[in-house]
Formats: sequence, structure tokens, C-alpha cells
Amino acid sequence: MQTSMRAIRWSLLLCLSTPAIAQQAPWVRTDIPLSSHDRVYTADQTSNTVSVIDPSENKLLGVIRLGDPVPGALSPLYKGQLLVHGLGYSPDSKTLAVVSVGSNSITLIDTATNKVKGVVYVGRSPHEAFFTPNGRELWVTVRGENYVSVIDPRQMKETRRIELANGPGMTMFGPDGKYAFVCSSFTPELAVIDVASHKIVKRLPQVSPFSPNIAVTPENDEVWITLKDVGKVQVFNAKPPFEQKATLDTGPISNHVNFANNRNGKFAYVTIGGANEVKAFQRGAKPELVATIPVGELPHGIWPSGDGSRVYVALENGEHCVAIDTVTNKVIANIPIGQTSQALVYVPNAVVGGSGSENLIPLGAAANTVHLHLEAGGSALPNAAASVAVNSLGLLDLVQIAAKGLSPQEQYQIYLAESNQSPFGKLEPLAVLKTNPDGAGIVQAIGPLKVLVANEASSPSQRFLIVTDIKDSSQVALRQTSSGSPSQ
Repeated sequence: MQTSMRAIRWSLLLCLSTPAIAQQAPWVRTDIPLSSHDRVYTADQTSNTVSVIDPSENKLLGVIRLGDPVPGALSPLYKGQLLVHGLGYSPDSKTLAVVSVGSNSITLIDTATNKVKGVVYVGRSPHEAFFTPNGRELWVTVRGENYVSVIDPRQMKETRRIELANGPGMTMFGPDGKYAFVCSSFTPELAVIDVASHKIVKRLPQVSPFSPNIAVTPENDEVWITLKDVGKVQVFNAKPPFEQKATLDTGPISNHVNFANNRNGKFAYVTIGGANEVKAFQRGAKPELVATIPVGELPHGIWPSGDGSRVYVALENGEHCVAIDTVTNKVIANIPIGQTSQALVYVPNAVVGGSGSENLIPLGAAANTVHLHLEAGGSALPNAAASVAVNSLGLLDLVQIAAKGLSPQEQYQIYLAESNQSPFGKLEPLAVLKTNPDGAGIVQAIGPLKVLVANEASSPSQRFLIVTDIKDSSQVALRQTSSGSPSQ
């Protein structure tokens, strides 16, 4: 009897202690319990803000404004940042690195005060930045060119460049700091770099040229990259000889990937933008799909909490951040954020003392967004669909359309139409949508587009979106289903 009771006690102890000894990305460290000291940040490309969330309450505290909304790009840009897009943070959680694609800049922000510490300018169209595990260097992928810019974050200046294939997309380091892995967005090549020598030690083939995102497991055993153009994820060994382990069919517009370990096991989470869902895979010799989680329109950035109990996801067309419980794989919160959010990071212990709300401002006009939906316009492409966000920029508006189920590598004409029913009335060209090899695509347009969301469908000013064959406007691939409603 005593032996049996002792066995039960040991079994319970092991069950209770499992989460406490888990390791979470991006560094090898045990669980950090979720608290009000933590922060979730999103990079809001259209509003040029960084949204700041307290995950203990799943509450938006405010935004850090780095520049004027997108129409500011129509005039000379002498100050402020443009197209806030990428995020990284230091191992001590004290510094947030924000990449702005349009102004070729990395803004370093103090996480305790939300105050800008400095700005470093690099080459054309940087995409993502991340710190080495020792915090001494910040590596920035300069996607508009062919190198990684290595930044000294203390002196805030570039110290060297590592030349790569054209279009490096993102760098992520193994937790031990020995190797850096750089995917490419224009060349089908994954580079492995020795961090100490800054030398390329291996070049690995990507399934497709367009990989925007990469993550390394906390156990330092696997590298996962997303292949946005073909809707796949590729998995490599994180140690020599860095062989490929798996290729997964994930879905249209596979955006970002990250990991969470909990009492149920070790998991990878992938945002599937075209399907408005997150897919969870149990990691192992053969990754297994264990959950498909509906989250909202065009999920993009994703990051786990410090204890792996949650993952947070930025909805690019939804202007919300969702929190997912990783044990139940259910959405437990929706939090408003800025417009057209891209990257997201979760920073444990970002604010050790104080409220952490200094230097933040309200969302303001960035909260004014309407969502629309497009459905198949005929029987030729029955699976075609699209989500649409109409973001208010004051007098102007930015419309972003994310479509799936169209013909691969084709061009489509987007029109403003007088009706969403055949014969559609007068057509005004708005934009051209180009699809990737997976039949998905994203396009934006700026203009006085509140006509898409007039208060009443019978209003003479009301207009509707339709998508047609670029050579024959009578061949309608997508049509608007309703006028939509403002975000709450």
C-alpha cells in the first residue's frame, strides 16, 4: 500500500512539475509565469504604430507612434518612420527593436518606458531584426538587397555586413548562439551562418523562393520556415549536416511560425492567412496536425508566452490580437490593435517596475476599420474567397484584400462596382491582384473608399468590390457579399 501511494505521489509530482521545467523559444530557459510585467507588441504597418498589450488582463494599454499613417509616404519623409513591420527583442527584455520597411530603419525602444532610445538606418527595405542570444549584436535582414546588417545595439551603428543570396527574409539564432539561420524571400536558399566568425557554413534549398519567417525550437533541434507563396512549411535539423526533416502542406498565405511547450507536449503553431486560422502541429519525427483554430481575418505574427500557456496572434485584416490557450487550443481573448499588423512578439518581464504605460497614446483613428467579405462570383472558381479591411486614415482610406482559391500566378482586375449583383453597373478600376503559385494574393489600394461602407446598401454613393479576369470584366471571380460593419 505504501509503495502504491508513493508511486501515486511521484506521478502527481511529475505531472505538476512538467510545465515548470519546459523550455520556451527563443532562448533556452525554463518557464516564466505570465504576469503584468509581460508585454505583447504588434508592428502596425498602416498606422505606423507599435501596439502595447498587458497579457495578464489581455488589455491594450496604448500605442507607440513612430510615424504618420501611410498617406505620409506621398510627400517627402523627413522625420518619423514608415511601414512599421518587424519586431525583435533583447535577451534581457529591456529593448524592443522595431523595423520600418519604408524608412529603412530600426527603432530601439526601452520596454519599461516605451521611449525611443535611438534609430539606426540600414539598406533598402529591411524586414526583420533579432538579437544574438548574448545580446551583443542585432542582426537585420536587408530584404531589398542581399545582406544581413550586424548592428552594435549599444553604439547603435552597423559594424559589418554578411553578404547572402538576394532578398534575405529573417534571421533566427539557435538558443546556444552557435548558428544563425537566414531564410530568403527572393531566392530558394536557407543560409546557415557561424555566429562567431560571421561566415556562411551551409546553404540549403528552400522548396520555394518566398520564405518570410523562421523559428528555431527551444531544444535547438529543429528549424522551421514558412513558404508563403506555396502554402507550405519546411523543417530542417538545427545541427550539422542541417538536413531537411519534413515539408508540410499548411495552406494559402502561410505567414509565421512559432513554438509552445506545455504539459501536453511540444507544438508548432503556424498562421494561415488565407484560411483565417492557426494550425497546431505536435512536433516529433513526423509532425502531426493536432488542431485547426479559427482566429479571424488574415492572421500574421505569432509568439508564445514565457510559460507556453498561450500563443498570441496578430490579425492583419482584423485589427485585433487574439490569445490562444495552448492546452485547449481555443481563442480566449480578442484585443484591439493598430492597422495592418505584421509581426508580433511576447516579451516576458518587459516592465519590472512602474505601470509601463508611459509615452503611450490611444489608438485614435486607427480603431476605425470595417471588414468586408468577397465570395466566389461564379462556378469556375468555387473555392475563391477574400477578406477585406477598410482602414480609415482620415480623409483617405486604405483597403487591403487577401484572396485565396484563385488561379495560380494570374492577374485579376479589382473594380469598384455600382452593384454586387450581375450586371454590376459601371466599373471603376481600383487595383490589380497578382496571385502566387498557391492561388492566393494580397493587394492594397488607397483612396476615398468609404463608399464601400455607406450606411445603407440603397445609398446612391454605395460601391462594391468585384474581382474579374484582367482581360474580360464579364468573368467575375469574386464579388462582395455585404457592406460590412465597423470594428468594435
